[in-house]
Amino acid sequence: MFRFESLDIWNLAIEYADLIYALTAKFPRDELFGLSSQLRRAAVSISCNIAEGSLSDSNKEFRAFLNYGIRSAGETVSEGVIARRRKYITNEDAHTIYQKAEVLVKKMTVFKKGLH
Repeated sequence: MFRFESLDIWNLAIEYADLIYALTAKFPRDELFGLSSQLRRAAVSISCNIAEGSLSDSNKEFRAFLNYGIRSAGETVSEGVIARRRKYITNEDAHTIYQKAEVLVKKMTVFKKGLH
């Protein structure tokens, strides 16, 4: 088993990516290589950065990867707002993206502070 597989933050990030994939599946086809793709890549990037960072040689490097993941979570929130404004998702869906990203960022930040 890899270290990241037992991390709550990694599992939450995987669930978050699942949510994003489900929501973007409803986007118009002309967004396939636009907002849909960008939103999916940002969501997937969160768990990938946690995984990659957990395999680092140092906690300093792991913290840097966690920062990348946190930034990707922020990116999904911004893209969620755009998707809502374009009426690709509902206000409720956008709120869910926001809330889940906020929880994930908070947990990642706490975890990062625990690395010495």
